[in-house]
Amino acid sequence: MITGLSHVSIVVPSLESAAGELEKKYGLRIGPVLVNEQQGVRMTYVELPNAKIELMEPLRADSPVGKFLQRNPRGGIHHLSLRVDSVQATVVALEHKGGRVLGDATQKNVHGARIAFVHPHDFLGALVELEEQRD
Repeated sequence: MITGLSHVSIVVPSLESAAGELEKKYGLRIGPVLVNEQQGVRMTYVELPNAKIELMEPLRADSPVGKFLQRNPRGGIHHLSLRVDSVQATVVALEHKGGRVLGDATQKNVHGARIAFVHPHDFLGALVELEEQRD
């Protein structure tokens, strides 16, 4: 089912400011800025040897990330993403055990991988993204 940690996602008010701070304080460099219109975000990644840090900035105030930023103006951790072999099989297994998936389980991320989100009440209070591993 779960094969590893993909990334930890942090919502920020400004990708550029966040990138500058991460580079200045930690020597971390971000990758290219990507846009996911469906989710209403601009995003980028810090590549680490065993996982990534995803930075997200809302494109629209009415997007889920925009609403998160309204509640948390300085930003903060939004979700963690777990790699799975198959989103569909994982969702079926979770639902069979009483787990709940939020929204459409056929979403795709900016890289084209299938994703789904697990309700925070079903993962110790944390929002979890399931991300299908792509080879």
